[in-house]
Amino acid sequence: MATLDLIGLRKSFGNTQVLRQIDLSLADGEMLVIVGASGCGKSTLLRLVAGLETPTEGQIVLDGQDIAKADPSARDIAMVFQNYALYPHFSVFDNMAYGLRIRGLSKPDIKRRVDEAAALLGLGELLARKPRQLSGGQRQRVAMGRAIVREPKLFLFDEPLSNLDAKLRVQMRAEIRRLQRRLGVTSLYVTHDQVEAMTLGDRLLVLHQGRPAQFATPMEVFERPADTYVASFIGAPAMNFLPATLTDDGRAARLEAGPVVPFADGNRPGPDGRALTIGIRPEHLTAGEHQLAVCVDLVEPLGSETLLHGHLSTADATPIVVKVNGRAPAGEILPVAIQPAFLHVFDAETGLRIDPIG
Repeated sequence: MATLDLIGLRKSFGNTQVLRQIDLSLADGEMLVIVGASGCGKSTLLRLVAGLETPTEGQIVLDGQDIAKADPSARDIAMVFQNYALYPHFSVFDNMAYGLRIRGLSKPDIKRRVDEAAALLGLGELLARKPRQLSGGQRQRVAMGRAIVREPKLFLFDEPLSNLDAKLRVQMRAEIRRLQRRLGVTSLYVTHDQVEAMTLGDRLLVLHQGRPAQFATPMEVFERPADTYVASFIGAPAMNFLPATLTDDGRAARLEAGPVVPFADGNRPGPDGRALTIGIRPEHLTAGEHQLAVCVDLVEPLGSETLLHGHLSTADATPIVVKVNGRAPAGEILPVAIQPAFLHVFDAETGLRIDPIG
C-alpha cells in the first residue's frame, strides 16, 4: 500500500503537448478514476505512471520516492489491460504465476499466492484451463489475479471492461470495487465510461485536451461541475445548456427563450446583461408546467422513464432533452418548467462555473 503524487507532470510528443501540468495526490488505498473523451490523454497518463512512457517534465512520487525515471520492473506496479494480455498456451495457474517465477519466488510461495488470488476471484476450479476455454469475464478475472498475486504498491487499470458486454460490465465493475476495497491497494483506473467513473472512484480526474478540468469526488463533479465541458461529460443524458443574461441585480437569469428564472442559492456577480450559460439536467425539468415550450422531435421509452428529445420554439431552436417518469405525455408540444434549485450557472465566454457571491 502506498501514496501517489503527480507533480507538474507534462508530456509532449514532438511539438504536440498531450498532458499539461498534472498535479494531484492520492492517499493510501484510494481509487482515482481518470475519465475524459478519446484523445484527452488518459492512457498516456497511465503509461507515464507505469513507466511505459517518460514524462517531458515533472515527478511521479510513489510512497515518497520519485520513480519518473525508474525502470518499469522496479516500480512495484501491476497493470490490468483492456485486452487481458494472457498467454494463450499457458494455463490459468501459469498465467497468474508467470511474473512471480520471473522474480524468482519459491514454488510454495507462488502456489500460496495464486491459490489465494484464485479463491478471491472464484477461479479455483479453472486453474488448469487455457484462456480459450474461458469466458470474457473469466479472462478478465485471470488478468486481475495476475496483478493481485504480485502484491504491488499500486494498481493500474486501462479500460479493463471495454471488451465485455453490458451485463457483464456491471457485474465486473462491482467486483473490481469490492476487491480494491478489500485489498486496500492505491489504484488508478482509466475509462471513457462515465457510469464506471461515478461508481468506482473515490475521486475523479476529468481530463480535457490534456488538462485537468476537475479533480474531486464523483458527487461533487456531478453536483458542482467546474465548467461546461465537465457538465456535459458527466451525466446521462447530458446537461441542457440555455443561453441567458444576468438580471435583477444578479438575482436571476433571463433566458433567451423568454422567461426569467430566479437563482435559489444567491446572487451571481456581474452587471445586468452579463452573458451566461444556464445548465439544467433533463431530470430537473418539470413536464406539464408551462415556462418553456419544447417541440418534441424524438421519444425514447426506457421502461420506467422516457427521454424526450426536442428543441425550444425559439429562433435558434436550442436543443433540449427532458426526462419524465413512465410514459411520454401526448402531443408534439410539451410545456416544461425549470426547477431553480438545480440550476447551474456558467460564464458564456469561458464556460467556467459562476458560484453565488459569498
